[in-house]
Amino acid sequence: MAGDAAEWNDGSKAERFKALALPHLDALYTLARYLMRGANEADDAVQECYLRAFCHFDTFRGGPIKPWLLAILRNVCHAAYAGNSRLVYADTTEPDDAQVTPVWRDNSETPEQAVLRRHDSETIRRLIDELPAEFREVIVLREINELSYRDIATVIEAPIGTVMSRLARARETLRKAWLAAEGGTLP
Repeated sequence: MAGDAAEWNDGSKAERFKALALPHLDALYTLARYLMRGANEADDAVQECYLRAFCHFDTFRGGPIKPWLLAILRNVCHAAYAGNSRLVYADTTEPDDAQVTPVWRDNSETPEQAVLRRHDSETIRRLIDELPAEFREVIVLREINELSYRDIATVIEAPIGTVMSRLARARETLRKAWLAAEGGTLP
């Protein structure tokens, strides 16, 4: 335990870690919410991820830290929180008050557009939720976290070709499901 306290007191390591890792907190939490069953489990997974990342920060070899952190988070979710390596997406819908437009932005959206946007958003969440875990994972990493194919390959520990294949299959599955959900036409 004394070694742990010494690590936390090493100001340069803690400051470097904070400067590099904390800007990615939202991205990690977003992935955790899609991989876990609820907000509390996502909170725990992200906390465990940051703890492990800090403890092993000396092994980080430089370059972009986001894929490294996402890989740690994915491992945490698989090992400790998802049970039997089966990932389940959480309900990521936000309460209505989270949709409030900030005071500094003019809201030119009509009520009809707001209803359609909310309906589309709920439909997409539901359709992503129905994808097999390996497809959900790559869709979230690419479309929500905006990782490159190479970074996704690093995170999921698979060749880039596998990433590309899974993304193509996930997108095609989503497209077909969207068409079926919307009565055969895209908006």
